[in-house]
Amino acid sequence: MDCYPLPRDNARMTVRVGVINVTGFAGMEAARLLWNHPAAKLTAITGRSLAGQKLGEAFPHLACYHDLLITEEIESDVDVVFSALPTAASAAACEPFVRRGIPVVDIAADFRLRDPAAFQEWFGQPHPAPDLLAAAVYGLPELNRDRIRSAKLVANPGCYPAASILALAPAVAAGLTGPAIVVDAKSGISGAGRGSRGSYGYSEVNEDVSAYKVANHNHQPEIAQELAALSEAPAPRVTFVPHLVPMTRGIHATCYAPLKRDVSREEVIAIYREFYNDAPFTAVSVTPPHTKHTLGNNMCLVSPEVDRRNGMLVAIGVLDNLVKGAAGQAIENMNLMLGLDQTAGLDLPAVYP
Repeated sequence: MDCYPLPRDNARMTVRVGVINVTGFAGMEAARLLWNHPAAKLTAITGRSLAGQKLGEAFPHLACYHDLLITEEIESDVDVVFSALPTAASAAACEPFVRRGIPVVDIAADFRLRDPAAFQEWFGQPHPAPDLLAAAVYGLPELNRDRIRSAKLVANPGCYPAASILALAPAVAAGLTGPAIVVDAKSGISGAGRGSRGSYGYSEVNEDVSAYKVANHNHQPEIAQELAALSEAPAPRVTFVPHLVPMTRGIHATCYAPLKRDVSREEVIAIYREFYNDAPFTAVSVTPPHTKHTLGNNMCLVSPEVDRRNGMLVAIGVLDNLVKGAAGQAIENMNLMLGLDQTAGLDLPAVYP
């Protein structure tokens, strides 16, 4: 791997980052993005199945980290922790760091739902640390930037919810939409996770599109919860249907909501642009965006359209499920929690083609 550059001069680095479960897709993506962060350095990583190996040897695309050892637990002092473990296991791993006052960004779903009864209903088990739920802030800066800045525990949004909420939030906040919302969303295969079980082999997913967990996916209450917080109107009824499509990365959410009043597309576009005026990672597109327009970067592109014949809003949101939908969003949240520039390490163009 002599083609890789020598280690950088890290004298300017001040923030020591630990990643729990670096061996999953989200953990690996966090490592990739942190390499060029101007104020943070990845110093501790865990991954029990590969403990004892160096990160760059286990994953050659991360050969820049040729001396960083994967351990079973975080063994050195860190200033912030990302957890990329599965749900429930993640809360247990995060808990000791939170109680010690170390800032934590949980990339799993453990702290997204504020009601422990909802966690029990949707995940089929009691919440591992229910007393910490009140301290957790939902990590979507477009909605909660000031609260994230003062948080010690941030619940990173799910990839589907991030695209769906950002597509709908300006209209819901403006009181444009009725109570029944439908989200029809598609995800690339990496959304299932590196250690997932099931029919995700090439010959099984290629040339195929399938719906799953129809109207019963645990991202549904997350979407409904965050949209409800945007308006004093009754909480919206959200029907959410995810689909698996044969691509590696990407989320495409097409959201439908009845309009309460006659409104022009130009007015809706203006509402969206004003809502995201100071959001560095959400942009309003006047044409339907493609998932490839956000491949590899931390952007979410949203595009609202008005079906005036039927009185419907059709809002599209696209993002990279491993970046704005996971690791990039985690770094954005870290930046805010630690008083860094919100865009630090994330000002990247998309990869095309």
